[in-house]
Amino acid sequence: MLEPGLAVSGPGKHDGAPPTARARAGAAETVLERVLDSRLRQARDTDEVFARDVAERVVAFVRQGGKRLRTAFAWCGWRAAGGSGDATEVLRVGAALELLQACALIHDDLMDGSVLRRGAPAVHVDLARTHREAAMSGSAESFGTSGALLAGDLALAWADDLLAETALGSPCGPRLYGEWRAMRTEMVAGQYRDLHAQASGSSGVDEALTIATLKSAQYTAARPLGLGASLAGADDSTLSALHAAGRCAGIAFQLRDDLLGAFGDPALTGKPTDDDLHSRKPTYLLAVALRLADTTGDHDAAAVLAPRADSRTEPVEPMREALERTGARAAAEAKIGELATAALRHFDAMGADAAARREFAALLERATGHVGAPQTGERV
Repeated sequence: MLEPGLAVSGPGKHDGAPPTARARAGAAETVLERVLDSRLRQARDTDEVFARDVAERVVAFVRQGGKRLRTAFAWCGWRAAGGSGDATEVLRVGAALELLQACALIHDDLMDGSVLRRGAPAVHVDLARTHREAAMSGSAESFGTSGALLAGDLALAWADDLLAETALGSPCGPRLYGEWRAMRTEMVAGQYRDLHAQASGSSGVDEALTIATLKSAQYTAARPLGLGASLAGADDSTLSALHAAGRCAGIAFQLRDDLLGAFGDPALTGKPTDDDLHSRKPTYLLAVALRLADTTGDHDAAAVLAPRADSRTEPVEPMREALERTGARAAAEAKIGELATAALRHFDAMGADAAARREFAALLERATGHVGAPQTGERV
């Protein structure tokens, strides 16, 4: 059942012109806030302690921000496929994507042992601190881990509920739900491949791209575009073109995030820049650096960058120097440009109108940092 008062005006509601980006973002935040308020009321009706410790943290985490890229891609897919009129459904899908993103980030920080997210303590760190301050018995770290796992699960449950409600109320519901179901499986597969690569010490370029595609590209851009287009009744050829465009855009987004993870400014990214380097996370950037070091015989770079069991106490500056010296940083930038160009080509192939093409191009620049966009990284 739809929450009361969620209807918003979309393209064509007044003068036939799409809303401005600011108006669209405002409408999306309004819908998201109403969803969060509704879920929080339900949590408080269920149990006050659970609501205070878990549900309120999920809500606060979502409200901390992020770039709302998935909502924007869903909207773009809807518009490109001819969506117009009341935008309630697509904005509800956007809210579901933001909740899914919260689940992914909370669990990702937990698995990676990251302590900072969006400029604040990660959820498991915050819960552990609460445990210590309350002088509760048992391990604070274990409590934080378990509580964060439940917080991520709750965000996923809320996302699934919202998507299911929207699908049930839409004539395009079966196709919408098919996109959502595929996306969830891809996310889990990508997260596991990431864990598996780290545990096995794998560092191949092809594997890094596979992980980037499953863990990031699909649920950041390809599936959101498909979700939005599904609500507009898109046919198979339109969905295929949007999926191709989204995969290229999403991989480019992840490669930009990898660069920010190695060279970014924590004041802008809201997270430490050393985590990926310390853990030797199997990114495309690292994989290319190792391949280039081997090709050129740069044994010092290969030794500095090689996977190892525990490198969290080692300085990361030699790694940054090796990434520069091997040419890996420049290669990653070039790959981002190549992928951005391919994304535009795939999007143009679907035959969207000029306004939709401009919107996608602007969103692509915002997501990938290509064509001189400002540095505003967000971990996927």
